[in-house]
Amino acid sequence: MISVETPLLLGSASPRRRDILQGLGLAVRVAPADIPEHLLLGEEPLGYVARIVQEKLAAVAARVQPPYSGILVADTIVVIEGDVLGKPSDVADAARLLRRIAGKTHTVYTRYALSLPDAPALARSARTVATEVSLRAASDEELSRYAASGEGLDKAGAYAAQGLGAFLIERIVGSYSNVVGLPACEVVLDLRALGLLELFP
Repeated sequence: MISVETPLLLGSASPRRRDILQGLGLAVRVAPADIPEHLLLGEEPLGYVARIVQEKLAAVAARVQPPYSGILVADTIVVIEGDVLGKPSDVADAARLLRRIAGKTHTVYTRYALSLPDAPALARSARTVATEVSLRAASDEELSRYAASGEGLDKAGAYAAQGLGAFLIERIVGSYSNVVGLPACEVVLDLRALGLLELFP
């Protein structure tokens, strides 16, 4: 059971994921996974994100010690026209990514996995949640100025739905928190199914 004494281990350095979990009132301890996140030759987007999440779970499981109630790892990707858009390497790359998705609809996929202390590297629950996001058409100047703000430099697709980047978003179909980095509804359901939460909220 998740408690202050046995928190949920979050295998991610993402402050957005931590904030989502803490906003749900859950006790969280951050234990980031440190793995390379590179697309393999010929790897499909959903296969890629599933592999990365499993590698994150194994990496966290190998180095954490109890007490904890469970481990949660996740990865978020932006996909447009079959291509995975990762985090930009710099401001110029952020502007390039934004030009690719402005005026179009892309899909944000977040894959997460949960494990328990008795077998920390074994995913007891895992799922991929998809959300469609439509960005309005924007001028090069707008996109360049937003890229230069630096807000999207650590985010897949180079924008933040929860921040300044909201000025580009016309429509979201599906989970909003999934776009931010973690689908809160699905995570709560799986935590309950695994016996890590009782009555909620």
